[in-house]
Amino acid sequence: MSGLRAVPTGESEPVRTPAGLPSPEEAVPSDRRRPLILSAGMGAGHDTVAAELARRAAAHGHEPHVADVLRLLPYGLGGGLRRSYQASVRHFPWVYAGVYGAFLRGGRVPRPSGVPLARLAAERLTDLVRRLDADVVVSVFHLAAQLTGHLRARGALRVPSAVFLVDFAVHRQWLHPGNDQYLCLTDGAAAEVRRALGRPAVATGPAVAPQFHVSAPGAAGWRERFAGRAPGRPPVLLSAGAWGAASRARGTARLLTGAGYLPVALCGRNARLRARVARVPGVLALDWVDDMPGLLCAAYALLDNAAGQTAVQALAAGLPVIGYRPLPGHGVDGVRRMAELGLAELAPDGRTLLAALDRLAEDGRERRERVTRGHALFRDDPMAWAAGW
Repeated sequence: MSGLRAVPTGESEPVRTPAGLPSPEEAVPSDRRRPLILSAGMGAGHDTVAAELARRAAAHGHEPHVADVLRLLPYGLGGGLRRSYQASVRHFPWVYAGVYGAFLRGGRVPRPSGVPLARLAAERLTDLVRRLDADVVVSVFHLAAQLTGHLRARGALRVPSAVFLVDFAVHRQWLHPGNDQYLCLTDGAAAEVRRALGRPAVATGPAVAPQFHVSAPGAAGWRERFAGRAPGRPPVLLSAGAWGAASRARGTARLLTGAGYLPVALCGRNARLRARVARVPGVLALDWVDDMPGLLCAAYALLDNAAGQTAVQALAAGLPVIGYRPLPGHGVDGVRRMAELGLAELAPDGRTLLAALDRLAEDGRERRERVTRGHALFRDDPMAWAAGW
């Protein structure tokens, strides 16, 4: 049994309306599945997606397992890769821009492949699949997609491999013709995969926890906190990701306070960034936030720099997204693609940022239209497609 749904390779593919997930005690699967989900500890986004896919599998009575592909690399290479990426996006973004241009961005010029690095984890992955008796491997990180595609093409991975492509902008390291199926955020991304690989690809939309799709109970507490801090000032979130990678965050904060907003800086696990931003008068600087559904539900807008998991969580929560000072590489490409799709607005400078915020009046037409487009992105369950239940 392949475990993967047959998906045509044409330009359009109908999808089901998402349905509520059963609780584990309600789920009675006719065929219990054992999906292995390959993530990577690069920030928190990929792990957050992997955890949500695992939750959905468990809710249907299946037996998921999540593994970090970086930990499967020998000689400490995975840890070194993580540390170098973190340092570059935080302190040397021009270095990451060069790496992205050389290895990841598409184009006609030949570029190095990720397969040589990925295949160093081949033996450990095949051993893990065998020990877990996994019947499908689902990759949510591009290096994992290179690894599974390589192994499937060689016949060394005997179970199907699906790739959940979690970026709005498709870069070449996600793409390997050996993989059986691709699940994408948008129709455009799925069409791009089909053109590049000739492999089945379908648009399911993102995977976020169900708490983001409802009115979060924690929102009331956040609203009280905002009102106590700056009465009458709409709270605008400044997202810097789990690692606190942000460009000129203090300048953005000063711009917002001067225009009558309350900047709420999400500094992740970067204590230095939080300390710097907190010195700007009128700013609320936060470290790691556990109640993201409540925070997003209580905010006025999100300033996003990466088109990653925080952005899609905001779309699910009905919070408008504005791309501003994006990270180089995948951040720039992803933010631009979201803007092209009408899911966000890209503000190239402070003047256009303030104009974009002013147009998002509560209950205004533009805000309603943006929220509607954001909600429409969530179309199907990528885990159901990958595991075939």
